[in-house]
Amino acid sequence: MTHRFRKEQNELVRSVTEAGKIALKFYHGEVKSWEKNPGDPVSEADLAIDTYLKETLLAAHPDYGWLSEETVDDPSRLKKERVWIVDPIDGTRSFIAGKPEFTVSAALVENGKPVCAALLNPVTEEFFQAVIGEGATLNGKKMICSDKTDLDGARLLASRKAFEWHNWLEDAPSAKFDHLNSIAYRMAVVASQDYHASLSLSAKSDWDIAAADLILSEAGGLSTTSRNEALIYNQKDPVHETVISSGAALHPVLMDLLKDFEPKK
Repeated sequence: MTHRFRKEQNELVRSVTEAGKIALKFYHGEVKSWEKNPGDPVSEADLAIDTYLKETLLAAHPDYGWLSEETVDDPSRLKKERVWIVDPIDGTRSFIAGKPEFTVSAALVENGKPVCAALLNPVTEEFFQAVIGEGATLNGKKMICSDKTDLDGARLLASRKAFEWHNWLEDAPSAKFDHLNSIAYRMAVVASQDYHASLSLSAKSDWDIAAADLILSEAGGLSTTSRNEALIYNQKDPVHETVISSGAALHPVLMDLLKDFEPKK
């Protein structure tokens, strides 16, 4: 492991492991939930994990910034070289429904780029980790993205309806479509070769994708917007209009497929 980030990665792994235990207590018990906005659920588990991670990670590095889905944004993060970016539960809707399609997602970003990442599905016990320049692992085993170069028979985490609507199906003969509620989880399983690509054609925030972005890239994959723009983190507006993730060999094919696609404003 890169000496420069060894301490931070160890802290991330310990903290996310404990956060997973908190999630399981609620998952296997009763959890109160409500809507922050219409169609945007949150649970007491989200808040409990957010509080734990914030207290733990900032106690170790009080000079680092903080950005989380469940914390009121503090603009002082924009002046920080390093920022913790956290989604205490990515896939809250599935968590509330008792479906094991959620993750605890945490990353350290330095100058706009993720450098450490920990992503845990505590139900399936899948623990994805990455440090910049050191590769990505799933439960300690190194991950390498698929080297597939075409969409024929591809396993896609994407909406079949979207492919039908945009007349993309002819470009992806025999493709198989699937869905996982957590975007972070979708990106991570692309890194593990369970799927060839994940196409999210709606806006996602930094906390949804920062950890998974590093995991995928360290496994030899690539995530960009549908316009082939790099994902830069800890900006004033931490939102990305689309997120397209795949192995590096398949990514140019996806960019060609999406060349006329216009994201919703």
